[in-house]
Amino acid sequence: MEWSDTTITELKGLWQEGHSTAEIGRRLGISKNAVVGKAHRLELSPRPSPIRRQEGGTVSPPPVPRANGPTLAPLPTRAPPAAPMHAPKPMAPPRRLAAVAAPVLRVSACCWPIGEPGKPSFHFCDAVAVHGKPYCTTHAALAYVKIRDRREDAA
Repeated sequence: MEWSDTTITELKGLWQEGHSTAEIGRRLGISKNAVVGKAHRLELSPRPSPIRRQEGGTVSPPPVPRANGPTLAPLPTRAPPAAPMHAPKPMAPPRRLAAVAAPVLRVSACCWPIGEPGKPSFHFCDAVAVHGKPYCTTHAALAYVKIRDRREDAA
C-alpha cells in the first residue's frame, strides 16, 4: 500500500472523527490492519478501550441493561445425582503365537485397487506382491517410475 499525502490526511481526519478502524479501511479501500499500522506509525491518539476502567484501575464489564418484567426462576443450587459408573469390560489376554524354527516368509497380496470404490465390483488385484512393495510386478511397474537423468533431456 502506497500512502500518499491525501490518503494520510483523510486517515487522520476520519481518525479524529472517531470512526472505527474497519470503517476507515472501508472508506479508504484498505484493510483495517493497514489502518491500525499506519495510525501507530503516525503516533495518532490511541482508541479508548471498549472495556471501561474504574478509577482504581480494575476492569469492569460494561453495564447490562435490565429488562422490565418477570424474571426467570433461580437455578437450583444442588447438582443432580451423577449416573453410576460402569466398570470397563475386561479385555481378552493377548494370544501367543507358537515359535517356529524356520523364518516365516511373509507373502502379501497386491493392493492395487480395481474398479470404483463403493461399487460391488470393486476389488484389489490380490496377486503376490513384490518383496518390500505393496504391489505385484505389473502394478509396481505402473506405480514406480524411474527418475530420468536430466542429461538425457539436455541432449
